[in-house]
Amino acid sequence: MDKEQNEVDGEYDNQQRKRQLVATEIVCHVINMIIARKLSHANYVDRPIGYWSAQCHLVREELLMQLSTNGYLSKVIRMGPETFRRLCDLLQTHGGLQPTQRATVQEQVVKFLHILTIPSKNITMSYFYRRSGETVSRHFHRVLRAVIALEDQFLQQPTGEQVPPEILNSARFYPYFKDCVGAIDGTHVRVKVPNIDAAKYRGRKEHPTQNVLATCSLNMRFTYVLPGWEGTASDSRIIKNALTREDKLIISNGKYYLVDAGFMLRRGLLTPYRNVRYHLKEYSSQQPQNFRELFNLGHSSLRNAIERAFGVLKKRFPIIGDTQPTYSVEIQSQIVLACCILHNFLMEFDPGLEYINEVDEELASQSPSKEESRDISAEKDHAQGEGLRNEIAMQMWNDYIL
Repeated sequence: MDKEQNEVDGEYDNQQRKRQLVATEIVCHVINMIIARKLSHANYVDRPIGYWSAQCHLVREELLMQLSTNGYLSKVIRMGPETFRRLCDLLQTHGGLQPTQRATVQEQVVKFLHILTIPSKNITMSYFYRRSGETVSRHFHRVLRAVIALEDQFLQQPTGEQVPPEILNSARFYPYFKDCVGAIDGTHVRVKVPNIDAAKYRGRKEHPTQNVLATCSLNMRFTYVLPGWEGTASDSRIIKNALTREDKLIISNGKYYLVDAGFMLRRGLLTPYRNVRYHLKEYSSQQPQNFRELFNLGHSSLRNAIERAFGVLKKRFPIIGDTQPTYSVEIQSQIVLACCILHNFLMEFDPGLEYINEVDEELASQSPSKEESRDISAEKDHAQGEGLRNEIAMQMWNDYIL
């Protein structure tokens, strides 16, 4: 028994010696590499371990200070220093974002905003912030989840209990549009998809896109966002899904949204008259000539809010513009939602008048587009919508000619 035990112990000792020998060889190999590097580089200077890490930390500290205090560089993150600090506090207290062992909340949020505003590959952000690509990606997704956690706070559907101030305080719109709660439209956002799926995502654009449905109040705040639909999906198809899905679009009884001719006319969705002047530019030289044109002018003036909101959104966050995407459809859909939440946050604390003015100028000079085809609805809702539209239009016209 003792002999067998001694053999086992001997074998174990032999394995231990082999491991030690291998470890020694590795250490010697590393030392030889270091010596060779010193000999081959005349300017090589010994530095303590952690030197480069400390240098990277100083670079990040300087960058964060500039981004959070310098007015010019704050354009990189689309907000001023005070608004940035407010956002970081909000993401930490309500979004669940926490500092890591080596990265503060501020650093994570800056990287996230930088990627939204100047879309770049991880290798570029890695060099810029002296972090590994994996770290940049991990921080980006942490902040993305934290922003989406604010959805209930910043994306709230209207109840319709109060008339929007934009209508209530204007004789052009009140009392005619007193039951209007906002506007609805879709916008296309470029996506990255496998070649096998490209056809169903390639609609009106040359490249694959997702069709994003959104509602907004008349003060340009998004109230409901439904991203992820293929670029070939029609607005009517998407709105039908939005009204029936679990997290559905809610239209209070007796209230309605203003929509363009690409949607169906029905109770709760009020379209303009077709084959009648509609766009604001078309009325710049000639006033409305009948009740249909007068209604379309009022409709266009109010529904313009959703076009302005989309325009400002894409100027603030070019990652959802026409730049080449680097994320999957699923992640890009989450990014769209996060950008809408951030847009609402900024409209409250840092509106960015330069973006609003730029979008207004573009819309004012934009040529009227052709009306999109729409689904013909046989539902009774269509007749009710048509009756409501005619009632509003005639009331407006009667007051107008007087």
